Amino acid sequence: MSEDSLDRLYVQHLQTQMRRADQALAATGFDALVIHAGCPPTQFLDDQDYPYKVNPHFKAWVPVTDNPRCLLVYSPGARPRVLFYQPNDFWHKPASPPQASWTAAVDLTVMADPSKAGAHWANLGRVAMIGPRECFEESEAERINPPDLLTRLHYDRAVKTTYELECMRRANTLGARGHAAALAAFRRGACEYEVHMRYLEACVQREEEMPYNNIVAYNEHAAVLHYQNLERSAPAPLRSFLIDAGAQYRGYASDITRTHAAAPGMFADLIDALDEAQLSLCGEILAGRDYREVHLSAHRVVGDVLHAAGLTKLAGQAALEMGVTTVFFPHGIGHLLGLQVHDVGGVMGDLHGHERKRPEGHPYLRLTRMLEPGVVVTVEPGIYFIDSLLAAAHADARRAHIDWSVVERLRPFGGIRIEDNVATTASQPENLTREAFSRAAA
Repeated sequence: MSEDSLDRLYVQHLQTQMRRADQALAATGFDALVIHAGCPPTQFLDDQDYPYKVNPHFKAWVPVTDNPRCLLVYSPGARPRVLFYQPNDFWHKPASPPQASWTAAVDLTVMADPSKAGAHWANLGRVAMIGPRECFEESEAERINPPDLLTRLHYDRAVKTTYELECMRRANTLGARGHAAALAAFRRGACEYEVHMRYLEACVQREEEMPYNNIVAYNEHAAVLHYQNLERSAPAPLRSFLIDAGAQYRGYASDITRTHAAAPGMFADLIDALDEAQLSLCGEILAGRDYREVHLSAHRVVGDVLHAAGLTKLAGQAALEMGVTTVFFPHGIGHLLGLQVHDVGGVMGDLHGHERKRPEGHPYLRLTRMLEPGVVVTVEPGIYFIDSLLAAAHADARRAHIDWSVVERLRPFGGIRIEDNVATTASQPENLTREAFSRAAA
């Protein structure tokens, strides 16, 4: 699909944004909407800013992700207006206004002085302001981020438009390219840092453009769920490699994890078994399915994998009921994905924000909603050998249900996570990630 074709989908997407905003504004008593793109905070005792991350509400309307201090002004019945910040600055290169065909759907005004922006909404009535509080005047405090309005917008955001789905397909394509480069570097014996750099290079994105900090973990590091270091030398022996890394396209994220063994053997077999289980769970991402049930199904499936590998003495449902699966699989099976990696609205049951509770004993599940067409989720089962969780299980009744000799054989490998991004449709789920890997391999 060409960029012009994508821009035509954007026009339809913008109409959906306007319709959702009209409904939310009417329901909450506001007349118009002002969304600030955000501005990066300055480092303490310095004149340098932290890396800029655009307000997701702003990039939901326009694909401008790299220019802070822009504003979007919208009132029902009018075209959205983008106030594009372009200062007279000789210290930095001012951003150039976008020229792509999508700009024909909005009114784009270049703005050099943000202090004069208020004139664009002074006569629009009761205006809701969305964005970081420090980006607005103190006099506007009561209108900043009204909870009822945000709740409605967050709930709607889970259902993706055709444009958003295409952006996420492209983000997955970039991610698949990066994962292929990272695996090749690992096979060459590269260290964690070099693998990370090869990933960025293949995606043609800077580190601050990534949707989240890449996790590149060798051996025992894979047991740290959000491992944050990048070692500059490869360990010896090199046993395993877990990489959790995505990419962005027009502000929409992919979130992909793969695990690889350095050599054939018991750990490689466990990866293959979990990969097969993960694919079966992706098949459960169906319209009308309660995602909480997908999570519990994941524990039963992981329980079967653990039992077949000889790690546990209980399988499936019994392992779930006895709390054995949470020793090895302590996080949720996945989350909403889109403008943010852990997208908002995951535990909302309706437009009013009523919470759909997590299953008892599973506090880390980020998504409890009913699935419907257009919802994109991650499916990411894992098996980890985490010292603190293993020690806790060894100290209680779960000890009898675990084969500790097998645990000791696998502990040096750290763990496994396999994660795909899956879109719910009216029929069979669309696995954005597997299809991207297939395209990359063709």
